[in-house]
Amino acid sequence: MGEVAFATIDELEAGLRGATYLPERGLSTALYLSLALEKPLLLEGEAGVGKTEAAKALAQATSSRLIRLQCYEGLDVAHAVYEWNYSRQLLHIRAAQEGTVSEQELFGPDFLIRRPLLEAIESTEFEAFLLEMLSDFQITIPEIGTISSSRRPAVILTSNRTRELHDALKRRCLFHWIDHPTLEREIEIVVLRVPGIPDRLAGQAAAFVQGLRRLDLAKPPGVAETIDWAQALAALGREELDAGVVEETLGSVLKYHEDFAAVRDEALVALVEEARSVAAAGAV
Repeated sequence: MGEVAFATIDELEAGLRGATYLPERGLSTALYLSLALEKPLLLEGEAGVGKTEAAKALAQATSSRLIRLQCYEGLDVAHAVYEWNYSRQLLHIRAAQEGTVSEQELFGPDFLIRRPLLEAIESTEFEAFLLEMLSDFQITIPEIGTISSSRRPAVILTSNRTRELHDALKRRCLFHWIDHPTLEREIEIVVLRVPGIPDRLAGQAAAFVQGLRRLDLAKPPGVAETIDWAQALAALGREELDAGVVEETLGSVLKYHEDFAAVRDEALVALVEEARSVAAAGAV
């Protein structure tokens, strides 16, 4: 990401809203401080609460390129930073032997395949490598030398806490936990992300999903699922919820068979009635 021109947290929030992202104040403050202090920000929270969307919205709000790296167990430097283009090197050797091209340093920039982390600072154990990069924002390639960032990129790390991160990594970052939003905030998000949705439907959909989160589900739905569902309901031309349409479209909200079994018949009807009641009370 490039430099930012947000003088205040309010300006940052306005920029994120323009990117159709509605953060609560604590997240806005964490993002602002991350930019102002040039420190990485670690966002944690349940799946679907908007961690990755926050990074996407920040990139859009700053007119910056988003470079994304999906981390997983076993990720190594070759996949995250760089590797050599051996097939191109081999072709060059053959061409040089035939005299069709001049000799060239085989371990030079022209034969380097840039992975996301190397791209980020230019425009062993992986976690240990990441620690070094987040400290100095530079990468050392033995055959070439050290490549340093001309300016510190904005860095957002996200985690669902499926595995514990190293304490040394956490110490290099600011931290913010993103929780599920309040009902009022979730309705605002739905209205922002699903233009033209009827207010009653937005309120009922958000209230229904909030009711689902109170159940003992294998995978409680996040805000992302609320938005997907609201878009599906709007596409069907619905004005409000009823048990029939909820049952027909529940696959936009729940992703596990056992969760479908927990939300059916009387439980589904009760959730719909509660959502309609809560939304109506909020509209008064």
